[in-house]
Amino acid sequence: MQEMTKKMYDKAGPKVAENLARRHFEAYYVSTAAEAAEKVLSLIPREHVVSWGGTMTMAQLQVQQRLKEAGYSVIDRDTAASPAERGELMKKALLCNTFLMSANAVSADGQLVNIDGNGNRVAALCYGPDSVIVVAGMNKVAPTLEAAVSRARNVAAPVNSQRFPGKTPCNVTGLCSDCIGPDCNCAQVVVTRVSRPVGRIKVILVGEDLGF
Repeated sequence: MQEMTKKMYDKAGPKVAENLARRHFEAYYVSTAAEAAEKVLSLIPREHVVSWGGTMTMAQLQVQQRLKEAGYSVIDRDTAASPAERGELMKKALLCNTFLMSANAVSADGQLVNIDGNGNRVAALCYGPDSVIVVAGMNKVAPTLEAAVSRARNVAAPVNSQRFPGKTPCNVTGLCSDCIGPDCNCAQVVVTRVSRPVGRIKVILVGEDLGF
């Protein structure tokens, strides 16, 4: 099954990347996670200040670690000594040169879907950093925009909620309840139809299952 899934990804991925490019994203398809990590690093100028939101995908690729080891200037909220300092670092990240993230879902016709609780990740995606690099495994590609939103709400958000101590219904039951509580992880649901300016958002699709 894994071999057949890989073949499917390698056949479908280039077409999804082509559809992203039609919407003015700078889009790439690579077959492996190792290739994805190398591609990310190749897209970051040495003089850039780099930051990121909460992204299991980039951590899985060890991109942050490699940037630090290479001596890049980074803004890492996880180095904060207090919640207040963490908040300040998250604000500074909105003005970095390159912002790294994944997507909660990608529609086959080339649209990104992202869900956020605090909104810092989607804020950087929409405006601020000079360049945004999005890495998404082909497991996040859905056939339609409606299906992509459903994936983000019903798969990505409930899984992501398990990382945090909040008391959202999906944290307790594992299922989306369309909640509107104060701890809601789906406060912001953002569909990015087009990259504006052209090429500002760079999307790397990967022929492996990455993140959730």
